[in-house]
Formats: sequence, C-alpha cells, structure tokens
Amino acid sequence: MNGSDLLTGRQLEPTSLGRYFAWTPPSPSPLFAKERRTESKAQRPRLFHSVPTPFKEEAKTKRVFLTPKESPFPPPKKATHWSTFFSPFSRKSVSEETILLEFKSSVLDPSGVLSSWNSSENPNHCTWFGVSCNSRSRVISISIPGGCGGNFTAGCSRCSSKLSRFPFYGFGLRRRACSKGRLVGSLSPLVGKLTELRVLSLAFNDIGGEIPLEIWGLENLQELDLEGNSLTGKLPDDIVGLRNLRVLNLGFNELEGGIPGSLSKFVDLEVLNLAGNKLKGSMPGYFGGFYMLKGLYLSNNQLNGPILENFGRNCRYLEHLDLSGNCLVGRIPGSLGNCRRLRTLLLFSNMLDGVIPNELGQLQELEILDVSRNKLNGLIPAELGNSVRLSVLVLSNLFDHVLSSRLPLATTDEHNRFRGSIPMTTTTLPKLRILWVPRANLEGKLPRNWSGCENLEMVNLAKNNFSGEIFGVFDGCKKLQHLDLSSNRLTGQLDDKLPVPCMSLFDISGNFMSGSIPRFNYSVCLGFSSLSYELLQTRDLSSAYLSFFTYKTQLAMLLPFSGSKAVLVHNFGGNNFSGSLPRLPIASMRMVDQIDYAFLAGGNKLTGSIRSLFGNCNKLHGMIANVSKNRLSGHIPLGIGAICRSLRYLDASKNQITGIIPQSFRDLKSLVFLDLSGNKLRGSIPEGLHQLKHLKHLSLASNNLTGFVPSSFARFRSLEVLELSPNSSSGEIPGGRAYPRNLSSLQLSNNKLSGETPSGFSNMKSPVTGSLPLNANAVNHTGVHEKPFLHSHHVFPLSIRSGNTTTHTEGAESGAASPSGNTTDNQSLDSIEVVSITSASATVLVLLVLGVLFFYTRKWVPPSRVQVSESRGITAFVDIGVPLTYETIVQATGNFSAGKCIGNGGFGATYKAEISPETVVAVKRLAAGRFQGVRQFHAEVRTLETMRHPNLVTLIGLLGTSETHATTGVAGTFGYVAPEYAMTCRVSEKADVYSYGVVLLELISDKKALDPSFSAHANGFNIVSWACMMLRQGQANDVFTTRLWENGPHDQLMELLYLAITCTVENLSTRPTMRQVVHQLKQIRPSSEG
Repeated sequence: MNGSDLLTGRQLEPTSLGRYFAWTPPSPSPLFAKERRTESKAQRPRLFHSVPTPFKEEAKTKRVFLTPKESPFPPPKKATHWSTFFSPFSRKSVSEETILLEFKSSVLDPSGVLSSWNSSENPNHCTWFGVSCNSRSRVISISIPGGCGGNFTAGCSRCSSKLSRFPFYGFGLRRRACSKGRLVGSLSPLVGKLTELRVLSLAFNDIGGEIPLEIWGLENLQELDLEGNSLTGKLPDDIVGLRNLRVLNLGFNELEGGIPGSLSKFVDLEVLNLAGNKLKGSMPGYFGGFYMLKGLYLSNNQLNGPILENFGRNCRYLEHLDLSGNCLVGRIPGSLGNCRRLRTLLLFSNMLDGVIPNELGQLQELEILDVSRNKLNGLIPAELGNSVRLSVLVLSNLFDHVLSSRLPLATTDEHNRFRGSIPMTTTTLPKLRILWVPRANLEGKLPRNWSGCENLEMVNLAKNNFSGEIFGVFDGCKKLQHLDLSSNRLTGQLDDKLPVPCMSLFDISGNFMSGSIPRFNYSVCLGFSSLSYELLQTRDLSSAYLSFFTYKTQLAMLLPFSGSKAVLVHNFGGNNFSGSLPRLPIASMRMVDQIDYAFLAGGNKLTGSIRSLFGNCNKLHGMIANVSKNRLSGHIPLGIGAICRSLRYLDASKNQITGIIPQSFRDLKSLVFLDLSGNKLRGSIPEGLHQLKHLKHLSLASNNLTGFVPSSFARFRSLEVLELSPNSSSGEIPGGRAYPRNLSSLQLSNNKLSGETPSGFSNMKSPVTGSLPLNANAVNHTGVHEKPFLHSHHVFPLSIRSGNTTTHTEGAESGAASPSGNTTDNQSLDSIEVVSITSASATVLVLLVLGVLFFYTRKWVPPSRVQVSESRGITAFVDIGVPLTYETIVQATGNFSAGKCIGNGGFGATYKAEISPETVVAVKRLAAGRFQGVRQFHAEVRTLETMRHPNLVTLIGLLGTSETHATTGVAGTFGYVAPEYAMTCRVSEKADVYSYGVVLLELISDKKALDPSFSAHANGFNIVSWACMMLRQGQANDVFTTRLWENGPHDQLMELLYLAITCTVENLSTRPTMRQVVHQLKQIRPSSEG
C-alpha cells in the first residue's frame, strides 16, 4: 500500500524530504541520577510499557517499571505525561520491524487486521498490511483505517457512531478504503522512531490516550490522520518536528483546550481538520497565513470570538471551509470573497450577525452556502446570482443539523431575519438544486418566472410574508420535487401546470388561496423521488442536503406513516379552496403499493361526496386523509373496509356527512386515527372496532348517534382517546371500571349513559356527563410548525408493530403543549416576569431585597493573609424602628444557619433575618478568605450610603472592623471571573460584562455557574460551556427553566440567551460594553400589550 495525499489522493514521493532526523534519548540528567527507589511495585508510579524482547522472533514482551528518577529523559514540561517508551536497548538502533511489532502489541486486534504482521510467517515487514516502504526498506507509510466488521465498501466515517449524527461533516476529505475491523488501544511512542515516516493514518479505529510527543517530532511526516478515534489531552504548545506536514486530520476525537500557536509552524499545511472535539477559545489569527490551505474544518467545537477579517487574504487555494456548530460571533468577513476556489462554505449554527457580505458573489466556484441558524439581517445580496455553480443555498433552517432521536420540532434556534424578497438573480442560477429559506422575514411577491429552474428540486419559503399569486411561477421547474410555500399570504388560484402529482411534498397550507384544486396535467414524471425515511449515504454534499431535508420534513409531520420506503404529502389545508373534492393528485406511475400518501385539505370550502376520497386507496401502501372543516356530504361507503384497506388516518370532522358508521370499519387493520365528529351521522356505534389493535384515537362526538355503546369497547388495548359526547347514546358505560388501560382522554358528557366511572377517572365531578382533558401529548392542530391541518388535534406515540409496519415518530414530547383550560394561574408566566429579568438585569445586578446589613465576622485564617480586629458596634444609617444588635442578628439568622442562606456572592453569603414580625432584612456576611475584595466592598458601601434610587437597595447599617489587610490575589468568584482577568489580573470594564453574562445564564437556566450537573464533563466545564454546547446541539430551549420556556415569549428568551453568550466570549474586542448590553436589553423587553 502506497502513501497518498488525504485531500488530493496523489502519491507521496519515496525520496526523503527535509533533513534526516534520528531521535536518541539524551544522557541521564544529574537531577535524576540518585539512588533507585526501593518501594514495591504497588507504591511506585506505574510508568511501564511493553518492551519487545529482541532475541525472539515473536512479539513476546516483558514489563519494565521506572520511576521519574530512573528515567533517562529530562523532567517533563507542563503538558508532558510519562508515556515515553523505555528500553534497555534504547541507545542502540531498534529495527523498524521491532517498532511495528511493538505497535501491534500496544493495541487489541479482535478482527485480525494485523494478522499479517508476523515475522515468522512473513519476514518482510514491508509487505505487511497497511505498511509501505521506500527502496531502502524504510517504512514511509502506515495506513490502517478502521472498518465496519467486514464491510470494505462502506465509508469509514459512517462506521463511527459519533460522525453519523453530522451529515454535512467532512466533505472534501479523501478517505481510504476501510479495513475489516478496528484497532483498540493506544498509540505507541516508538512510532516516533520511524524517521522516514511520511504517512500515519489510523482513522476510525478506537485509539485512545494522548498523542505521544514523539509523534510530533517526526521530521518527515507529511500526513497525520487520526480522525474518528478517542484521543484525549491538548494539542502541544511546542512542536519540534512536522516541518513538512501537509495534512493534519484530528477530527472527532476528544481533544480539549485551545488551538495553540505551535500549529503556525505548519506553513505548507493543505488540510487542517480539528472538527468534533472540545476545543475552546478563538480562531487564531495565523490561520490567515496558511497560504496552501485547501480544507479547514473546525465545526462542532466550543470556539467563540469572531472570524478574523485577515483570514480571507491568503486563501487562494481554499476549497472547503466548515466553521459550523460553534459559538462564533461578529460579522461574516467580506474578505472570504477572495477565496476564489471555495466550493463549500458552512457557517450554520453560530451567533454571527450583520449582513451576508456582497463579496460572496465573487465566489464563482461556490457550490454550497449554508449560513442558517445565526443572527443575520439585511437584504439577501443580489450578487449571489454571480455564483453560477451554486447548488445549495440555505439561508435559514428550522431543523437542527445534528441528527438525534429527538423529534425535529425545536425551531427556536433560527434567528436570521432578512429584509426584502428573494433577489431575481437567485432565480437564474442554472445549477441551483435547493433553496431553503423558511421563517426569515421575507416579504413581497415571488419572482414572476423562475427562469433558471431546470435543475431545481427543493424550495422551502414557508412561514414568511410573501404575497400575490404563484400562477406561472414554477411552470418550468420540471424536476421540482419539494415545494413548501405554507404560512404566507399568497392569493389567487393554483396553476394546473404545476407538477404537483410528481412532487414528494407540495405544501400551500395556511395561505389565502381560492378557486378549485385543479386536475393537474402531469401523468408522467421526469424523475422518481419521495420523502424517504432513510438518509441517503452519499459523498455528494448537495445530495446529502436533499436527503437530510427530506428525512427531517417527514419526521416533523407527526403523521402515522407505515414505514414504507417512500412518502408523498400534498397539503392544501387552511385556504379558501372551493368546488368538488378532487381525485387524489398522484401521477399514475406513483400508484404503487410501496407508497404512503397523505392528502391534507382540511379547513377549506370543499363540497361534494366523501366517497370520491377513496377511489385509488387500495393502490397505496398507506393512506392518510384530512378533509376536516369543509362542506363535504354524502355517505361513507359501506364497504370502506374493502375499498380502502390501506387507510391509516382519517379526519373528516366538521362536515355534513350523513348516514351510518359502516360496520366494515373494523376491517381497516392499519387504522390509527379516526375522527368523524361534528357531522350528521346516525344510528349506533358499530361492533367490532375493538379489533383494530392499532387504533389510538376515536372521536364520534357531536353526531346524532343512538343506541348502546358496544360492550366490547372495554377490550380496547391501544385506544388512548375516546370522544363520544354529545350524542344520544344510552345504556351503561361499557366495562364499568375495567376500561382500556391506555386511555388518557374520555369524553362521555351529554349522553344518556349510566353506570360506574371507569377506573382512573373517578375524580370526575359527574361520572356520566363529565369529561377529562387530554394529557400532555395533546396539541392544537396548528401547534406543530404552525401548519394548520397538517395533522389533527392530537400527537401520540405510534408504537405500531405488525408485519411490515414500523414506527417513525419516536415520541411527541417535543411538540407537546398543555391543553387549553388545563393551566392554572400559578403555573403561567406572563410577560411581566420576563420583563423582570430584563429590567433587573439592566440595573446591573442590583440586590433584590429591601434592606441590607453589612458586617464582618472573624474566623481563623493564616496571619499572612488577613488580620482583623473585630468590633461589635453597629453603625446605623437608617432607623427601621427596631433596635439592631449583633446578638439580634445572630439570633434572627439562626447563627447564620444554612437554612437562612438566600444566596452567595463574591464577598460571602447573604442571609434572611426576621428582626421582628414585620421587619425582614438581608444580612451580608463577608467570608473569611475573601478580604481581597475589601476595596470593592467599601466602594459599594459608600455608594449605598450616598445614593437613593428605586432600583438600589437601602443600606441600613454596618458592623465594621477597625483594621483589615487584603491580599493581592484575583478578586472574584470562580466561575464568574473573565478569562483574561484570571490570567493577567488586569481589570477592564468588559471583565464585569463577562460576569454579568454568567449571572444572566444563571437566571434563565436556574443553574449555577459551576453547577454539579456539569461534573460529568471535562475540567473547566461551566455554565458558559454548557450553554454553548446546548446551542450547538440544537437544544437551546433546554437552557431555560421549563416554566420560563413554556410560558415566555420564545423569540425574546432566545435573544436573552444570545446576549448572555455574547457577553461571555473570550475575545475582548467582540465582547460588548455594559452600555451596549443595556441597550440590547431595552430592545428585548417584551411588549406590554396583551
């Protein structure tokens, strides 16, 4: 196997590059030359490694135990760990074959990947798997990428569970074919003795521990590829080798710390991948000096600060730039327009603000641009029309880019708010496949004719303010598969030339469209695609976006799809369509039994017979229909169980349907949801419905039903919602107390029933006429993504297991909301409480008490730190009508008991003291050991003595000290202190801004700066790290307390979170001043209306 370039794939030259570098351990230092220690092995530091025995062919090993004093090496530097290979023969030349065998012995190889590494059976180590040599039999390449247990064709990155959650990561990286298994263990330091090594590639194995320092000393190494392992530690601050390094790929490990300046030595670097680690700090300025750089991948870290303007000054070869999934702030630099070869630019999921720079229009090679989930504003630049190769343009996105088991309903992380409309130049892009700009504040009319749409496949302009007609706009878009124009202000009629029958998704819901739903003219489709549940495994980034949006869209619908490989959804709901109910608008070529089809037309003025809905039902694998709130009439076909066997969901509520409920409903074995409420049905409820083992929701309310409720209802196993009121049913409640165990909502009121209340519902005031609300899984039909009639009233887990039926919705908790009328006053949170956060914050951490008594108490501390001579006298500034003494304070605070403690701050704890039944004060006790803040404390006291303001507390009195001596350490509480202050002890006004950001995060999350829940993470993980992590993972709503999030205005809460994160960025030039913070808080304040 020959070594090759990670990005370009070209072969590496076998000749030596750079000076020859042979590393030999130095002579023992006198400092370490003392007598050997005699402790037992259990007492010694266990600095041992497997040492090959050179007298045997096999890789048998012996253990050598050394203490630091025995080491032949100098003492380690600060970041050094005792992981160096020691051998009695270290002063002699170690054969490269021995080094390779040592590497083999340091890892577990359960799949036998290194089975050929056997000197007995295969004495030529240059022929061993993954090893390449030059003409002198010197090892120049070790390339052993991990695998999937025998699957040689799958991409190695897809074998990693970590990487599988990031569908847009790593495009542009060339990866080698997988091996048949993975190596587990650590990287042997002896590899550093392979002085001719040019390629070290162990990607997608399970290599842990730190990268040995010896690896960083390899002088001739050109490619270091350890992607997708479990490496820990920090990048070294000092690197002595790697002068010829062109590829550094350490993506998706567990590296911590910042990006050190030592990397600036890699002046010939072409690929730098540090994505998917735990790196903090800002982007180094020297990145702008990597003249040869082709790919830079820093996504999914904890980086903050700005993208420096100088980055784009020397980027003539840069093709791929991925900075997504961090906490970057500031503007997108216009200098990126100089990166003329740039093909992918991924900046999503940061906190970037300002406008999209016009200079990006200079990128004529650009194929993918994703700037979604930031805080961008302004006009969409018309210059983007000059990027003629642009294939994917994502300017906003309500879906989190990270794949997880959570339902994709969290839409709060998108704060791009543009002005104006889609530029006309965008509609002429000849290669554009995806335009994705939902909920971005766009307005105006759609371009009259989308002239450059011959390759257009996916358009999402939902939840904007577009107006006017769409007639003729998309006529020429023959490949259009996904068109979402929902929740705008569009008017007029639909064009029968629209390729709706060929579309996997067509959504015009929530507009003001009128006229009839036409018989679209398409019977033959140019291409066949659908809303596939499975993500497409592809290394083409535009296809990955197509697959991702398709996948997320289907999951977000919360409809009971059957698990078929393809889904079609046509949504006409919530408009003013009239005329007869049309035949299902599906092209005949798509009428195959592996298709699930959803026809959603609720909330219109459609007329005609309900029978026409079921014409082609049996040609589908699964049928979902919502025609509620129309004017449909006629009878439900008596043989519906035979003519529509694929029916899974039917909402025909609030129409004018007459006749009886057919007995054949019991034959619809896949039925999950049935709502026939609000019609004119008569007769009795048919027997046998309990046989529908997947039925979860049954509503027959508000009809003219009579007769008995079938006794078999007590045998329902899956039913969760049963609504039978009001009707005229009579007799006893079937089953008495033994009702279905999964039932969460039962409505029987306004009938003529009698008998015992079902078990679990005995708390109803009227067991016969009462009703219970839905549980927490109930949502209003417009609640999910604000799309009316996309689904009906309720969201429920669909745990169907039968034959070829699978479940796609993984739970509905993310989309749940409390039912109307089920929220008490003390559970609600109105805008007053949100205002209290912002207004209190604007006064910059004022104390929320009516009076404060400051005094000092003395406990023993080392004499060198502080000396206090205590005085018991209280100096009173305000007469509160009650005598104050030290003894009364001690008594009122329970001798400063923990139960009376109401807070802790930089100077000590604050206690609640009830001096008399009507007099409560707060007592600030300055803690011993914190007298370094005495000057600041005195300044606060003087301020409170002299100033009177509604937002400032009243200082009542002071128990003083006659003498204090403060130390000169850093004043402040750990977790609140700005990084630059902790490092340099230099105070600036922006250090307080950092502390304020921490406190604001505490306010909205109810967590502490160093909350115990953070202990599972790495050292130094605090509330700032946590909040950034939640933002990157698309879980920003989880930063807030449940009560605050459920009742507060989401947009303003998110603005508070972004403000707090901006206050805590490490880059001082980016961190706002307190004046700017106050100004922003005033803008965030919710309106008092309503």
